[in-house]
Amino acid sequence: MGHVHALRLALTDPRFPAAAAPGALTVQNGARPALARALTAAAAPGADDLTGTLADALDADGVAVHRPPLGTLVATVPTDAEARHRARAAVDAVDDEAVRLRSAVKAHDGFFTTFFISPYSRYIARWCARRGLTPNQVTTASLLTALIAAGCAATGERGGYIAAGVLLLVSFVLDCTDGQLARYALKYSTMGAWLDATFDRAKEYAFYAGLALGAARNGDDVWALALGAMILMTCRHVVDFSFNEANHDATANTSPTAALSDRLDSLGWTVWARRMIILPIGERWAMIAVLTAVTTPRIVFWALIIGCAFGACYTTAGRVLRSLTRKAKRTDRAAQALADLADSGPLAALVNRVLGRTGILMLPPLVLAVIATGAMLSAALSRPFGSEQTVVAAVFYVVFAGAAVARPLKGALDWLLPPLFRAAEYGTILILAARSEVNGALPAAYGLVAAVAYHHYDTVYRIRGGTGAPPTWLVRTIGGHEGRTLLVTVLAALLASRGNDFTLALTALAVTIALVVLVESIRFWVSSGAPAVHDEGETA
Repeated sequence: MGHVHALRLALTDPRFPAAAAPGALTVQNGARPALARALTAAAAPGADDLTGTLADALDADGVAVHRPPLGTLVATVPTDAEARHRARAAVDAVDDEAVRLRSAVKAHDGFFTTFFISPYSRYIARWCARRGLTPNQVTTASLLTALIAAGCAATGERGGYIAAGVLLLVSFVLDCTDGQLARYALKYSTMGAWLDATFDRAKEYAFYAGLALGAARNGDDVWALALGAMILMTCRHVVDFSFNEANHDATANTSPTAALSDRLDSLGWTVWARRMIILPIGERWAMIAVLTAVTTPRIVFWALIIGCAFGACYTTAGRVLRSLTRKAKRTDRAAQALADLADSGPLAALVNRVLGRTGILMLPPLVLAVIATGAMLSAALSRPFGSEQTVVAAVFYVVFAGAAVARPLKGALDWLLPPLFRAAEYGTILILAARSEVNGALPAAYGLVAAVAYHHYDTVYRIRGGTGAPPTWLVRTIGGHEGRTLLVTVLAALLASRGNDFTLALTALAVTIALVVLVESIRFWVSSGAPAVHDEGETA
Protein backbone atom coordinates (compact mmCIF):
# COMPACT_ATOMS: atom_id res chain seq x y z
CA MET A 1 0.00 0.00 0.00
CA GLY A 2 1.33 3.42 -0.84
CA HIS A 3 1.65 6.21 -3.33
CA VAL A 4 1.73 5.06 -6.93
CA HIS A 5 4.57 7.48 -7.66
CA ALA A 6 6.57 6.10 -4.74
CA LEU A 7 6.30 2.57 -6.08
CA ARG A 8 7.04 3.63 -9.66
CA LEU A 9 10.07 5.58 -8.43
CA ALA A 10 11.37 2.64 -6.44
CA LEU A 11 10.84 0.08 -9.19
CA THR A 12 11.55 1.94 -12.46
CA ASP A 13 13.77 4.96 -11.85
CA PRO A 14 17.17 4.13 -13.44
CA ARG A 15 18.89 6.25 -10.82
CA PHE A 16 18.20 3.29 -8.51
CA PRO A 17 19.44 0.27 -10.53
CA ALA A 18 18.71 -2.23 -7.78
CA ALA A 19 15.96 -0.60 -5.76
CA ALA A 20 14.31 -1.73 -2.55
CA ALA A 21 11.83 0.50 -0.75
CA PRO A 22 9.77 -0.75 2.19
CA GLY A 23 7.09 -2.74 0.37
CA ALA A 24 8.87 -2.68 -3.02
CA LEU A 25 11.87 -4.80 -3.91
CA THR A 26 13.85 -5.37 -7.11
CA VAL A 27 17.21 -7.00 -7.71
CA GLN A 28 19.44 -7.40 -10.72
CA ASN A 29 19.04 -10.43 -12.97
CA GLY A 30 22.29 -11.97 -11.82
CA ALA A 31 20.94 -12.17 -8.26
CA ARG A 32 18.23 -14.77 -8.98
CA PRO A 33 19.93 -17.62 -7.03
CA ALA A 34 20.31 -15.34 -4.03
CA LEU A 35 16.70 -14.22 -4.44
CA ALA A 36 15.54 -17.85 -4.35
CA ARG A 37 17.36 -18.41 -1.08
CA ALA A 38 15.92 -15.16 0.27
CA LEU A 39 12.40 -16.27 -0.62
CA THR A 40 12.97 -19.48 1.29
CA ALA A 41 14.09 -17.47 4.29
CA ALA A 42 11.09 -15.14 3.99
CA ALA A 43 8.73 -18.12 3.95
CA ALA A 44 10.16 -19.51 7.15
CA PRO A 45 7.98 -19.46 10.29
CA GLY A 46 8.10 -16.16 12.14
CA ALA A 47 9.01 -14.09 9.07
CA ASP A 48 6.31 -11.41 9.21
CA ASP A 49 7.96 -8.62 7.20
CA LEU A 50 8.29 -10.12 3.72
CA THR A 51 10.22 -7.34 2.02
CA GLY A 52 12.37 -6.64 5.05
CA THR A 53 13.26 -10.32 5.37
CA LEU A 54 14.03 -10.50 1.65
CA ALA A 55 16.26 -7.44 1.79
CA ASP A 56 18.11 -8.73 4.87
CA ALA A 57 18.63 -12.13 3.25
CA LEU A 58 19.95 -10.58 0.05
CA ASP A 59 22.28 -8.31 1.99
CA ALA A 60 23.61 -11.32 3.88
CA ASP A 61 24.21 -13.09 0.58
CA GLY A 62 26.32 -10.21 -0.77
CA VAL A 63 23.72 -8.85 -3.20
CA ALA A 64 23.57 -5.05 -3.46
CA VAL A 65 20.14 -3.88 -2.28
CA HIS A 66 19.41 -0.19 -2.48
CA ARG A 67 16.66 1.65 -0.61
CA PRO A 68 15.91 4.90 -2.47
CA PRO A 69 15.03 7.81 -0.18
CA LEU A 70 11.28 8.29 -0.60
CA GLY A 71 11.05 11.20 1.83
CA THR A 72 7.45 11.81 2.86
CA LEU A 73 6.05 9.28 0.40
CA VAL A 74 4.68 6.05 1.82
CA ALA A 75 5.22 2.51 0.56
CA THR A 76 4.59 -0.35 2.95
CA VAL A 77 3.00 -3.80 3.24
CA PRO A 78 0.59 -3.74 6.22
CA THR A 79 0.23 -7.03 8.08
CA ASP A 80 -3.03 -6.37 9.93
CA ALA A 81 -6.06 -4.06 10.01
CA GLU A 82 -4.44 -1.54 12.36
CA ALA A 83 -1.37 -1.30 10.14
CA ARG A 84 -3.59 -0.77 7.09
CA HIS A 85 -5.40 2.04 8.88
CA ARG A 86 -2.11 3.75 9.77
CA ALA A 87 -0.84 3.32 6.22
CA ARG A 88 -3.99 4.86 4.73
CA ALA A 89 -3.73 7.80 7.11
CA ALA A 90 -0.09 8.34 6.20
CA VAL A 91 -0.89 8.19 2.49
CA ASP A 92 -3.75 10.66 2.81
CA ALA A 93 -1.56 13.09 4.75
CA VAL A 94 0.90 13.52 1.89
CA ASP A 95 0.41 15.72 -1.17
CA ASP A 96 1.59 13.22 -3.77
CA GLU A 97 1.63 15.74 -6.62
CA ALA A 98 3.77 18.20 -4.65
CA VAL A 99 6.25 15.46 -3.87
CA ARG A 100 6.25 14.38 -7.50
CA LEU A 101 7.07 17.93 -8.58
CA ARG A 102 9.89 18.16 -6.04
CA SER A 103 11.34 14.82 -7.12
CA ALA A 104 11.44 16.06 -10.71
CA VAL A 105 14.24 18.46 -9.73
CA LYS A 106 17.79 17.17 -9.24
CA ALA A 107 18.84 17.02 -5.61
CA HIS A 108 22.27 18.51 -6.36
CA ASP A 109 22.38 21.41 -8.78
CA GLY A 110 23.98 24.81 -9.18
CA PHE A 111 22.81 27.95 -7.40
CA PHE A 112 21.42 29.64 -10.51
CA THR A 113 19.57 26.55 -11.66
CA THR A 114 18.18 25.77 -8.20
CA PHE A 115 16.88 29.25 -7.36
CA PHE A 116 16.27 30.92 -10.75
CA ILE A 117 15.21 28.08 -13.08
CA SER A 118 13.82 25.06 -11.22
CA PRO A 119 11.14 26.96 -9.22
CA TYR A 120 9.14 27.39 -12.45
CA SER A 121 10.67 24.95 -14.94
CA ARG A 122 9.17 22.03 -13.00
CA TYR A 123 5.71 23.41 -13.79
CA ILE A 124 6.67 23.66 -17.45
CA ALA A 125 7.66 20.00 -17.23
CA ARG A 126 4.26 19.10 -15.76
CA TRP A 127 2.52 21.14 -18.48
CA CYS A 128 4.47 19.21 -21.11
CA ALA A 129 3.65 15.87 -19.46
CA ARG A 130 -0.07 16.60 -19.41
CA ARG A 131 0.00 17.38 -23.13
CA GLY A 132 1.84 14.26 -24.07
CA LEU A 133 5.16 15.90 -24.97
CA THR A 134 8.25 13.74 -24.55
CA PRO A 135 11.62 14.65 -23.05
CA ASN A 136 13.25 14.12 -26.45
CA GLN A 137 10.95 16.71 -28.03
CA VAL A 138 11.85 19.23 -25.33
CA THR A 139 15.55 18.44 -25.77
CA THR A 140 15.25 19.07 -29.50
CA ALA A 141 13.42 22.34 -28.85
CA SER A 142 16.28 23.41 -26.57
CA LEU A 143 18.81 22.69 -29.32
CA LEU A 144 16.82 24.59 -31.97
CA THR A 145 16.45 27.58 -29.63
CA ALA A 146 20.19 27.66 -28.98
CA LEU A 147 20.96 27.43 -32.70
CA ILE A 148 18.62 30.37 -33.36
CA ALA A 149 20.41 32.24 -30.56
CA ALA A 150 23.74 31.52 -32.25
CA GLY A 151 22.31 32.85 -35.52
CA CYS A 152 21.22 36.04 -33.80
CA ALA A 153 24.68 36.48 -32.31
CA ALA A 154 26.20 35.99 -35.77
CA THR A 155 24.43 39.13 -37.03
CA GLY A 156 26.94 41.28 -35.14
CA GLU A 157 24.24 43.84 -34.26
CA ARG A 158 23.25 44.96 -30.77
CA GLY A 159 19.67 43.82 -31.29
CA GLY A 160 20.93 40.44 -32.38
CA TYR A 161 23.13 40.14 -29.31
CA ILE A 162 20.22 40.99 -27.00
CA ALA A 163 17.98 38.43 -28.72
CA ALA A 164 20.80 35.88 -28.54
CA GLY A 165 21.17 36.37 -24.78
CA VAL A 166 17.43 35.99 -24.17
CA LEU A 167 17.13 32.92 -26.39
CA LEU A 168 20.16 31.29 -24.75
CA LEU A 169 18.43 31.57 -21.37
CA VAL A 170 15.22 30.15 -22.86
CA SER A 171 17.27 27.26 -24.26
CA PHE A 172 18.71 26.59 -20.81
CA VAL A 173 15.24 26.59 -19.25
CA LEU A 174 14.20 23.97 -21.79
CA ASP A 175 17.41 22.06 -21.10
CA CYS A 176 16.41 21.84 -17.43
CA THR A 177 12.82 21.03 -18.34
CA ASP A 178 13.61 17.92 -20.39
CA GLY A 179 15.30 16.19 -17.46
CA GLN A 180 12.56 17.28 -15.07
CA LEU A 181 9.95 15.98 -17.48
CA ALA A 182 11.76 12.62 -17.63
CA ARG A 183 11.83 12.43 -13.82
CA TYR A 184 8.25 13.67 -13.41
CA ALA A 185 6.78 11.22 -15.90
CA LEU A 186 9.47 8.54 -15.43
CA LYS A 187 10.08 8.52 -19.19
CA TYR A 188 13.71 7.56 -19.49
CA SER A 189 15.35 6.33 -22.67
CA THR A 190 18.79 5.61 -24.02
CA MET A 191 18.16 7.93 -26.94
CA GLY A 192 17.07 10.71 -24.59
CA ALA A 193 20.18 10.47 -22.42
CA TRP A 194 22.43 10.48 -25.48
CA LEU A 195 20.61 13.44 -27.07
CA ASP A 196 20.75 15.44 -23.86
CA ALA A 197 24.47 14.82 -23.45
CA THR A 198 25.29 15.50 -27.10
CA PHE A 199 23.09 18.55 -27.58
CA ASP A 200 24.59 20.33 -24.55
CA ARG A 201 27.97 20.36 -26.26
CA ALA A 202 26.50 21.25 -29.65
CA LYS A 203 24.58 24.21 -28.21
CA GLU A 204 27.56 25.71 -26.42
CA TYR A 205 29.97 25.24 -29.33
CA ALA A 206 27.45 26.63 -31.82
CA PHE A 207 26.93 29.72 -29.68
CA TYR A 208 30.67 30.33 -29.43
CA ALA A 209 30.88 30.12 -33.23
CA GLY A 210 27.96 32.53 -33.55
CA LEU A 211 29.71 35.06 -31.33
CA ALA A 212 32.92 34.72 -33.34
CA LEU A 213 31.03 35.26 -36.62
CA GLY A 214 29.26 38.30 -35.18
CA ALA A 215 32.55 39.79 -34.03
CA ALA A 216 34.08 39.20 -37.46
CA ARG A 217 31.28 41.24 -39.04
CA ASN A 218 32.48 44.16 -36.92
CA GLY A 219 36.15 43.64 -37.81
CA ASP A 220 37.14 41.86 -34.60
CA ASP A 221 38.70 38.41 -35.05
CA VAL A 222 38.04 36.39 -31.88
CA TRP A 223 38.19 32.87 -33.33
CA ALA A 224 41.33 32.15 -31.30
CA LEU A 225 39.48 33.13 -28.11
CA ALA A 226 36.46 31.04 -29.08
CA LEU A 227 38.66 28.02 -29.71
CA GLY A 228 40.60 28.68 -26.51
CA ALA A 229 37.36 28.76 -24.51
CA MET A 230 36.21 25.49 -26.07
CA ILE A 231 39.58 23.82 -25.35
CA LEU A 232 39.60 25.02 -21.75
CA MET A 233 36.05 23.78 -21.17
CA THR A 234 36.73 20.38 -22.70
CA CYS A 235 39.99 19.86 -20.81
CA ARG A 236 38.26 20.82 -17.59
CA HIS A 237 35.54 18.25 -18.19
CA VAL A 238 38.14 15.60 -18.99
CA VAL A 239 39.76 16.32 -15.62
CA ASP A 240 36.38 15.68 -13.97
CA PHE A 241 35.76 12.49 -15.91
CA SER A 242 39.27 11.08 -15.45
CA PHE A 243 39.35 11.72 -11.72
CA ASN A 244 35.94 10.17 -11.20
CA GLU A 245 36.77 7.09 -13.26
CA ALA A 246 40.11 6.62 -11.51
CA ASN A 247 38.38 6.61 -8.11
CA HIS A 248 35.09 5.02 -9.10
CA ASP A 249 35.80 1.68 -7.43
CA ALA A 250 39.09 2.35 -5.65
CA THR A 251 39.61 0.75 -2.24
CA ALA A 252 40.89 2.56 0.86
CA ASN A 253 39.67 5.72 -0.85
CA THR A 254 39.81 8.27 1.98
CA SER A 255 41.91 11.35 2.62
CA PRO A 256 42.16 14.30 5.05
CA THR A 257 41.07 16.69 2.29
CA ALA A 258 37.89 14.65 1.71
CA ALA A 259 37.12 14.90 5.42
CA LEU A 260 37.69 18.67 5.28
CA SER A 261 35.31 18.88 2.33
CA ASP A 262 32.64 17.05 4.32
CA ARG A 263 33.07 19.48 7.23
CA LEU A 264 32.74 22.46 4.88
CA ASP A 265 29.57 20.98 3.40
CA SER A 266 28.06 20.77 6.88
CA LEU A 267 28.14 24.58 7.12
CA GLY A 268 25.47 24.88 4.45
CA TRP A 269 26.39 28.11 2.70
CA THR A 270 29.78 26.78 1.61
CA VAL A 271 28.04 24.19 -0.58
CA TRP A 272 26.52 26.92 -2.75
CA ALA A 273 29.72 28.97 -2.76
CA ARG A 274 31.80 26.01 -3.91
CA ARG A 275 29.29 25.12 -6.60
CA MET A 276 29.19 28.68 -7.92
CA ILE A 277 32.93 29.36 -8.12
CA ILE A 278 33.51 26.42 -10.48
CA LEU A 279 31.11 28.08 -12.94
CA PRO A 280 28.76 25.12 -13.64
CA ILE A 281 26.54 25.14 -16.70
CA GLY A 282 23.78 27.28 -15.16
CA GLU A 283 26.06 30.04 -13.95
CA ARG A 284 28.14 29.77 -17.12
CA TRP A 285 25.21 30.16 -19.48
CA ALA A 286 23.72 32.98 -17.42
CA MET A 287 27.03 34.85 -17.56
CA ILE A 288 27.36 34.28 -21.31
CA ALA A 289 23.77 35.40 -21.94
CA VAL A 290 24.03 38.61 -19.91
CA LEU A 291 27.46 39.60 -21.26
CA THR A 292 26.36 38.86 -24.82
CA ALA A 293 23.42 41.22 -24.46
CA VAL A 294 25.35 44.14 -22.93
CA THR A 295 28.99 43.81 -24.04
CA THR A 296 31.04 42.49 -26.97
CA PRO A 297 32.03 38.92 -27.97
CA ARG A 298 35.65 39.62 -27.00
CA ILE A 299 34.60 40.49 -23.45
CA VAL A 300 32.34 37.43 -23.32
CA PHE A 301 35.20 35.10 -24.24
CA TRP A 302 37.72 36.68 -21.90
CA ALA A 303 35.26 36.49 -18.99
CA LEU A 304 34.53 32.89 -19.90
CA ILE A 305 38.20 31.94 -20.14
CA ILE A 306 39.14 33.66 -16.87
CA GLY A 307 36.16 32.20 -14.98
CA CYS A 308 36.61 28.68 -16.31
CA ALA A 309 40.38 28.80 -15.75
CA PHE A 310 39.83 29.72 -12.10
CA GLY A 311 37.26 26.96 -11.67
CA ALA A 312 39.56 24.45 -13.37
CA CYS A 313 42.50 25.40 -11.14
CA TYR A 314 40.34 25.15 -8.02
CA THR A 315 38.92 21.72 -8.80
CA THR A 316 42.16 20.28 -10.18
CA ALA A 317 44.21 21.47 -7.21
CA GLY A 318 41.74 19.91 -4.79
CA ARG A 319 41.78 16.62 -6.65
CA VAL A 320 45.57 16.55 -6.81
CA LEU A 321 45.70 17.07 -3.03
CA ARG A 322 43.18 14.30 -2.50
CA SER A 323 45.11 11.95 -4.75
CA LEU A 324 48.38 12.62 -2.96
CA THR A 325 46.95 12.25 0.56
CA ARG A 326 44.70 9.24 0.08
CA LYS A 327 45.91 5.66 0.04
CA ALA A 328 43.63 4.45 -2.71
CA LYS A 329 44.30 1.20 -4.57
CA ARG A 330 43.04 1.48 -8.13
CA THR A 331 41.45 -1.46 -9.88
CA ASP A 332 42.13 -2.90 -13.31
CA ARG A 333 38.81 -1.45 -14.45
CA ALA A 334 39.89 2.08 -13.47
CA ALA A 335 43.24 1.65 -15.22
CA GLN A 336 41.49 0.49 -18.39
CA ALA A 337 39.06 3.42 -18.25
CA LEU A 338 41.98 5.86 -18.04
CA ALA A 339 43.72 4.12 -20.94
CA ASP A 340 40.52 4.40 -23.00
CA LEU A 341 40.15 8.08 -22.10
CA ALA A 342 43.76 8.65 -23.19
CA ASP A 343 42.61 7.81 -26.77
CA SER A 344 45.97 6.43 -27.90
CA GLY A 345 46.11 5.24 -31.50
CA PRO A 346 48.19 2.87 -33.66
CA LEU A 347 51.37 4.93 -33.41
CA ALA A 348 51.36 4.59 -29.63
CA ALA A 349 50.92 0.84 -29.98
CA LEU A 350 53.84 0.74 -32.42
CA VAL A 351 56.02 2.66 -29.97
CA ASN A 352 55.26 0.13 -27.25
CA ARG A 353 56.19 -2.80 -29.50
CA VAL A 354 59.43 -1.21 -30.73
CA LEU A 355 60.70 0.12 -27.41
CA GLY A 356 59.83 -2.94 -25.40
CA ARG A 357 61.40 -2.71 -21.94
CA THR A 358 63.82 0.12 -22.67
CA GLY A 359 64.74 2.76 -20.15
CA ILE A 360 62.21 5.31 -21.37
CA LEU A 361 59.35 3.04 -20.32
CA MET A 362 60.68 2.92 -16.78
CA LEU A 363 59.80 6.58 -16.14
CA PRO A 364 56.45 7.18 -14.40
CA PRO A 365 53.57 7.63 -16.90
CA LEU A 366 52.78 11.14 -15.62
CA VAL A 367 56.41 12.26 -16.09
CA LEU A 368 56.39 10.96 -19.68
CA ALA A 369 53.08 12.70 -20.41
CA VAL A 370 54.28 16.02 -18.96
CA ILE A 371 57.50 15.85 -21.00
CA ALA A 372 55.60 15.01 -24.18
CA THR A 373 52.98 17.74 -23.71
CA GLY A 374 55.51 20.39 -22.73
CA ALA A 375 57.81 19.64 -25.65
CA MET A 376 54.96 19.68 -28.18
CA LEU A 377 53.38 22.93 -27.04
CA SER A 378 56.75 24.64 -26.57
CA ALA A 379 57.83 23.79 -30.11
CA ALA A 380 54.50 24.92 -31.58
CA LEU A 381 54.82 28.25 -29.76
CA SER A 382 58.51 28.97 -30.25
CA ARG A 383 59.33 27.55 -33.68
CA PRO A 384 58.27 29.25 -36.93
CA PHE A 385 55.06 28.00 -38.49
CA GLY A 386 55.70 24.91 -40.61
CA SER A 387 59.24 24.41 -39.35
CA GLU A 388 60.88 20.98 -39.32
CA GLN A 389 61.59 21.37 -35.61
CA THR A 390 57.84 21.28 -34.91
CA VAL A 391 57.54 18.00 -36.81
CA VAL A 392 60.48 16.59 -34.83
CA ALA A 393 58.73 17.68 -31.62
CA ALA A 394 55.58 15.90 -32.80
CA VAL A 395 57.55 12.69 -33.37
CA PHE A 396 59.02 13.13 -29.87
CA TYR A 397 55.45 13.58 -28.58
CA VAL A 398 54.34 10.34 -30.27
CA VAL A 399 57.19 8.39 -28.65
CA PHE A 400 56.79 9.72 -25.13
CA ALA A 401 52.97 9.74 -25.19
CA GLY A 402 53.00 6.14 -26.40
CA ALA A 403 55.46 5.15 -23.68
CA ALA A 404 53.26 6.82 -21.06
CA VAL A 405 50.42 4.33 -21.63
CA ALA A 406 52.62 1.25 -21.92
CA ARG A 407 51.85 0.23 -18.32
CA PRO A 408 48.57 0.14 -16.34
CA LEU A 409 47.63 3.64 -15.19
CA LYS A 410 47.33 2.96 -11.48
CA GLY A 411 49.50 5.78 -10.12
CA ALA A 412 48.09 8.39 -7.75
CA LEU A 413 48.11 11.10 -10.42
CA ASP A 414 47.78 9.02 -13.59
CA TRP A 415 44.26 10.38 -14.06
CA LEU A 416 45.98 13.57 -15.31
CA LEU A 417 47.17 11.84 -18.49
CA PRO A 418 43.94 12.18 -20.53
CA PRO A 419 43.57 15.96 -19.88
CA LEU A 420 47.28 16.47 -20.64
CA PHE A 421 46.87 14.70 -23.99
CA ARG A 422 43.76 16.76 -24.74
CA ALA A 423 45.66 19.96 -23.98
CA ALA A 424 48.56 18.88 -26.20
CA GLU A 425 46.42 17.93 -29.20
CA TYR A 426 43.91 20.78 -29.03
CA GLY A 427 46.58 23.33 -28.09
CA THR A 428 48.80 22.33 -31.01
CA ILE A 429 45.91 22.75 -33.45
CA LEU A 430 45.06 26.18 -32.00
CA ILE A 431 48.65 27.44 -32.02
CA LEU A 432 49.43 26.28 -35.55
CA ALA A 433 46.20 27.72 -36.93
CA ALA A 434 46.75 31.05 -35.16
CA ARG A 435 50.37 31.32 -36.33
CA SER A 436 49.61 30.34 -39.91
CA GLU A 437 48.09 33.78 -40.60
CA VAL A 438 45.97 32.10 -43.29
CA ASN A 439 42.39 33.21 -43.80
CA GLY A 440 39.95 30.67 -42.43
CA ALA A 441 42.56 28.56 -40.61
CA LEU A 442 41.17 29.30 -37.14
CA PRO A 443 37.51 28.56 -38.05
CA ALA A 444 38.69 25.32 -39.68
CA ALA A 445 40.69 24.47 -36.55
CA TYR A 446 37.59 25.22 -34.48
CA GLY A 447 35.63 22.67 -36.49
CA LEU A 448 38.41 20.09 -36.18
CA VAL A 449 38.67 20.43 -32.41
CA ALA A 450 34.86 20.28 -32.10
CA ALA A 451 34.77 17.01 -34.08
CA VAL A 452 37.55 15.42 -32.01
CA ALA A 453 36.05 16.70 -28.75
CA TYR A 454 32.75 15.03 -29.64
CA HIS A 455 34.63 11.74 -29.98
CA HIS A 456 36.18 12.24 -26.55
CA TYR A 457 32.83 13.06 -24.91
CA ASP A 458 31.27 10.06 -26.64
CA THR A 459 34.02 7.88 -25.15
CA VAL A 460 33.22 9.22 -21.69
CA TYR A 461 29.50 8.50 -21.96
CA ARG A 462 30.10 4.97 -23.23
CA ILE A 463 32.44 4.21 -20.32
CA ARG A 464 30.07 5.72 -17.77
CA GLY A 465 27.22 3.75 -19.28
CA GLY A 466 29.11 0.54 -18.60
CA THR A 467 29.57 -0.39 -22.26
CA GLY A 468 33.30 0.29 -22.57
CA ALA A 469 35.19 2.53 -24.97
CA PRO A 470 34.43 2.93 -28.69
CA PRO A 471 35.61 0.06 -30.92
CA THR A 472 39.32 -0.23 -31.62
CA TRP A 473 38.79 0.20 -35.37
CA LEU A 474 37.29 3.66 -34.77
CA VAL A 475 40.24 4.87 -32.69
CA ARG A 476 42.66 3.50 -35.29
CA THR A 477 40.73 5.05 -38.18
CA ILE A 478 40.87 8.56 -36.73
CA GLY A 479 44.49 8.09 -35.65
CA GLY A 480 44.48 8.50 -31.89
CA HIS A 481 45.54 11.76 -30.26
CA GLU A 482 49.22 11.28 -31.09
CA GLY A 483 48.54 10.44 -34.74
CA ARG A 484 46.31 13.46 -35.26
CA THR A 485 48.85 15.76 -33.60
CA LEU A 486 51.63 14.48 -35.84
CA LEU A 487 49.42 14.75 -38.94
CA VAL A 488 48.52 18.41 -38.27
CA THR A 489 52.16 19.36 -37.78
CA VAL A 490 53.16 17.56 -40.99
CA LEU A 491 50.36 19.32 -42.90
CA ALA A 492 51.60 22.66 -41.54
CA ALA A 493 55.13 21.88 -42.71
CA LEU A 494 54.07 20.71 -46.18
CA LEU A 495 51.56 23.51 -46.80
CA ALA A 496 53.29 26.42 -45.06
CA SER A 497 53.93 28.24 -48.33
CA ARG A 498 50.78 27.27 -50.18
CA GLY A 499 48.26 29.86 -49.07
CA ASN A 500 44.85 28.49 -48.17
CA ASP A 501 45.78 24.84 -48.65
CA PHE A 502 46.39 24.48 -44.90
CA THR A 503 42.86 25.72 -44.24
CA LEU A 504 41.47 23.26 -46.78
CA ALA A 505 43.44 20.42 -45.19
CA LEU A 506 42.13 21.22 -41.71
CA THR A 507 38.59 21.46 -43.06
CA ALA A 508 38.85 18.12 -44.85
CA LEU A 509 40.26 16.48 -41.73
CA ALA A 510 37.48 17.96 -39.58
CA VAL A 511 34.74 16.77 -41.96
CA THR A 512 36.23 13.28 -42.23
CA ILE A 513 36.57 12.79 -38.48
CA ALA A 514 33.12 14.24 -37.83
CA LEU A 515 31.46 11.90 -40.34
CA VAL A 516 33.22 8.77 -39.09
CA VAL A 517 32.65 9.55 -35.41
CA LEU A 518 29.04 10.67 -35.77
CA VAL A 519 27.96 7.72 -37.91
CA GLU A 520 29.46 5.21 -35.47
CA SER A 521 28.12 7.10 -32.44
CA ILE A 522 24.59 7.30 -33.79
CA ARG A 523 24.67 3.63 -34.80
CA PHE A 524 25.83 2.62 -31.34
CA TRP A 525 23.42 4.64 -29.22
CA VAL A 526 20.39 3.90 -31.40
CA SER A 527 20.93 0.15 -31.75
CA SER A 528 22.78 -1.01 -28.66
CA GLY A 529 20.22 -0.21 -25.97
CA ALA A 530 23.12 0.85 -23.76
CA PRO A 531 22.33 2.79 -20.56
CA ALA A 532 23.62 6.17 -21.73
CA VAL A 533 24.65 8.39 -18.84
CA HIS A 534 24.52 12.17 -18.92
CA ASP A 535 26.78 14.21 -16.69
CA GLU A 536 24.14 15.73 -14.41
CA GLY A 537 26.37 18.08 -12.52
CA GLU A 538 29.87 19.50 -12.15
CA THR A 539 30.65 18.85 -8.52
CA ALA A 540 32.74 21.22 -6.44
